[in-house]
Amino acid sequence: MTATQEMSITVITPEVLLEHWQGHRRLTRRMIEAFPEDKLFTYSIGGMRPFAQLVQEFLSMSVPTLHGVATGKWENYQESPVPTTKKELLDRWDEDTQEINRLWPTIPPHRFQEVDKAFGQWEGPGYWILFYIIDNEIHHRGQGYVYLRSLGIEPPPFWDR
Repeated sequence: MTATQEMSITVITPEVLLEHWQGHRRLTRRMIEAFPEDKLFTYSIGGMRPFAQLVQEFLSMSVPTLHGVATGKWENYQESPVPTTKKELLDRWDEDTQEINRLWPTIPPHRFQEVDKAFGQWEGPGYWILFYIIDNEIHHRGQGYVYLRSLGIEPPPFWDR
């Protein structure tokens, strides 16, 4: 290869990225399951939001972000009401998981590289926006680990995705 030839290397495919994200989502689902129902919606430390509110943030971001990355059309970011039971929260989680799996293949390949301003706030290429919501989930899931440990509950291992 000469200095003028360009080499293109794919480090991660869209399918691998989806599996990575869904692995994190499976772990977050197990975190939700580990919480006692009453603590899921009420327990906090140091002024942080209860874990159910953090999960609601993930739910408010996942499908709308995927829709925006796929189409370039971004709705205003709005959190919907938090479900009031663990079952409702898990049901919403599972519905969103199915919707993510349905929407993912609709992302045109070029959209992973196109720059958007997601929800009028976060500017970057599609892949970067997707990493942002994955990282946001990981960050807030860490709060859930602190909550569970402070309640004397062993959280699921973070590496078991």
